[in-house]
Amino acid sequence: MASTSVPDNYYAVPIGETQMVILKRYENLRLIGSGAQGIVCAATDTVTNKPVAIKKLSRPFQNVTHAKRAYREFILMNLVNHKNIIGLLNAFSPQREVNEFNDLYIVMELMDANLCQVIQMDLDHERLSYLLYQMLCGIKHLHSAGIIHRDLKPSNIVVKSDCTLKILDFGLARTAVEAFMMTPYVVTRYYRAPEVILGMGYGENVDVWSVGCIFGELIRGRVLFPGADHIDQWTRIIELLGTPDSQFLSRLQTTVRNYVENRPKYQPVPFETLFADNMFPPGADNARLTAAKARDLLARMLVIDPEKRISVDDALAHEYVNVWYDASEVSGISIIL
Repeated sequence: MASTSVPDNYYAVPIGETQMVILKRYENLRLIGSGAQGIVCAATDTVTNKPVAIKKLSRPFQNVTHAKRAYREFILMNLVNHKNIIGLLNAFSPQREVNEFNDLYIVMELMDANLCQVIQMDLDHERLSYLLYQMLCGIKHLHSAGIIHRDLKPSNIVVKSDCTLKILDFGLARTAVEAFMMTPYVVTRYYRAPEVILGMGYGENVDVWSVGCIFGELIRGRVLFPGADHIDQWTRIIELLGTPDSQFLSRLQTTVRNYVENRPKYQPVPFETLFADNMFPPGADNARLTAAKARDLLARMLVIDPEKRISVDDALAHEYVNVWYDASEVSGISIIL
């Protein structure tokens, strides 16, 4: 903060190595997460008597890039209203003068865990299917508003003990119109779609690829494509899914195509091997929730060519998830950004 004074309705509290200056209505702060985008604390809202999460954005106005990310996250959380998207409860800054405006705090609903923790659990087909359904509903809702998330990963998806799921962290989100010529350095590497890695134009299906990677990780209990760097990420993908055909390669830029064509050629590993029956829970009460159905959906999501990859709408209609189908949850919104 440019000034060391604390406004009357705020108080200062150290959280780890960070000084938080918080509205007095929020008490009992405890650290629950931190990263490049900021730090997150659990707290109690004494006005509503409900638990909340408070995120202090990391240096949101340090430069234009940081400012844009903070703006996107704030605006999208405020505009998008859906049960599977984390909502904005409040936002505040302890600074009152423009020349002192350095800190931004966002208040959200507090969830119980993120998918990083859930991945370590043994989930039955009902929970696997329901979590996937909710991810797809949330993404459908964003896409209907013209928004591509671009940074889906287990740490950006949070759940409650009743299996309710919400998507968060919109710092990298873009409108679909903007996305076509965007930089390839979006989406955490492990969940980065092939068209992004190869510098192609991309659209909504980058989010479908990421959801497929997350779904596969929930089944296998470990990252599906753990690339060490940008190039190794591509190698990890083709080692499992096989080298793409010439029709796909013809759409690459010449230098990229030459590189890809000179890599070792791989045959795809059968999905029955990648996601063997013993990786799945035993049979479910609903006959449609089987390992074979889950594999079929994964095989449609994890397709290198985005033009052949399943759409969100078709994924929601797939037998493995449509057992949960509710039109009010699936329908999009009319706001177009």
